[in-house]
Amino acid sequence: MQFYGTDAVVRIVSHLAFIYLAFWGLKAIRLDTFFRAYHTHQVRLVLSLVAIVVGYQASTFFLELLALCKNIFLTFTN
Repeated sequence: MQFYGTDAVVRIVSHLAFIYLAFWGLKAIRLDTFFRAYHTHQVRLVLSLVAIVVGYQASTFFLELLALCKNIFLTFTN
């Protein structure tokens, strides 16, 4: 499936927004307690990667839900 124009922009903005929200939410968790002392770079890296994974999955779910709602709406309008 290919996306052009506004669909691509919506997907990019959605992915970035959900990754930011995941990163913001994960910062509340004290992940440094699971790592050795003075390994802040590794903690930040893991936090960033987990935020990317969680944010991408949440964004994909949200976009799929929007696509399904759009298809249902188009089914009933035709």
